[in-house]
Amino acid sequence: MSSLDDDQAVELVSIPLAGKSTIADHMVIASGRSTRQVASMAQKLADRIKRELGRNVRIEGLPTADWVLIDADDVIVHLFRPEVRSFYNLERMWNFGEAPAPTAVQ
Repeated sequence: MSSLDDDQAVELVSIPLAGKSTIADHMVIASGRSTRQVASMAQKLADRIKRELGRNVRIEGLPTADWVLIDADDVIVHLFRPEVRSFYNLERMWNFGEAPAPTAVQ
């Protein structure tokens, strides 16, 4: 995740998936301010994973870069433009089984 921090990703979230899904151990969600930044973050992260861990990753969505998915086997990374991230709201989707956030009472 330090690669995403270096690239000034915003609203970085890590969701443990152990016991929730068999697709991966962790899911990382972050936003970039533009399609150019999202594409750049995705490419740099994929290159770093290959260089440092010797793994080839699968990338989906790079041509439009509204939502880029990086599958690194045990970690899945979703990089979004902010509007697209709020529309899909993956954080809420993967929050099942946990207590709901408290709501304001008037």
